Amino acid sequence: MTEALVIHGREDLRLDRVPVTAPGTGEVTMRVAWGGICGSDMHYLRHGGVGASVLREPMILGHEISGFVERTGPGVSGLAPGDPVAIHLARPCGDCRECRLGLRHLCNDTRFLGSAAMLPHTDGGFRRLMTVAASQIYPLPPGLDVRGACLAEPLSVALHAISRAGDVRDRTILVQGAGPIGALIVAGLRIAGAGTIITTDLQDFPLSIARRMGATSVINTVSAPYRADHDVVFEASGAASALPTAIACTAKGGILVQVGMFPPGDVGIPLGQIIARELDYRGSFRFDTEFGAALDLLAANPWIADGLVTHRFGLAAFDQAFATSTDRRHSSKVLFDLAG
Repeated sequence: MTEALVIHGREDLRLDRVPVTAPGTGEVTMRVAWGGICGSDMHYLRHGGVGASVLREPMILGHEISGFVERTGPGVSGLAPGDPVAIHLARPCGDCRECRLGLRHLCNDTRFLGSAAMLPHTDGGFRRLMTVAASQIYPLPPGLDVRGACLAEPLSVALHAISRAGDVRDRTILVQGAGPIGALIVAGLRIAGAGTIITTDLQDFPLSIARRMGATSVINTVSAPYRADHDVVFEASGAASALPTAIACTAKGGILVQVGMFPPGDVGIPLGQIIARELDYRGSFRFDTEFGAALDLLAANPWIADGLVTHRFGLAAFDQAFATSTDRRHSSKVLFDLAG
């Protein structure tokens, strides 16, 4: 048995004891060291679901995970007990149309750590020990510690969004929303050689994080409503009311990448502006092959983790950790220290 953070329903989060499955063929048991709280984890706690993924049974939360190999099952090579590793959250089916086209992140049958999309739900990584497929395990590159490695998942989301925009070198770019994903998009743009990177938000603290990540300038749109033409706009707030502003800020012939996830239901959108100004509106959903690149970038740029992580808590302090993560006035990325 091992200790785990289990969501039983809306506003019902408990520290439970759960069984540990011995690693079978092609599997690895790891000792989890660090886990980052994601917006989806907060949605499960506050609302009992994320979009169409509604809790129907208890589930272990957490998918931004790193730690150490504890034990390997038959048929696993290249990994040994004690190796520092990170976990790719997804296990796609490998057989569907999307998988065959190389779009594994769009596979309808993917199992995601800490997701209620399917029954039985897929338990996540906010626990001391867990067993996963060896294909999901990534050894850490030299220079990257396990604390920084748990940011590979959200950084991969940011890198995938940037790839959806194409070549960003020397472009004028707006990132709308300075939460952890928005801030990591800023970091990725900085590394990719973007020209001007402007970041907007409704709170000053996340804007200070965006500046640490490399934003050229930041604007609190509560006190200074913003309109300007940009080659590329990343809408990373996930607020439906922010979409018309993102469209208005995209230059004619420009690219608007939708990264933030909107609430369920229809979203009003000024399609006439997209048509008349020939805007290219592109969705960006999760990631796939960017995970290894994210680990390498974190190893080469330790300022990313140093600038983004604001708080650390032991697993027993989960109430305080989630309350802190929800407070955007004082926090950005909040981590669980699961080894302590």
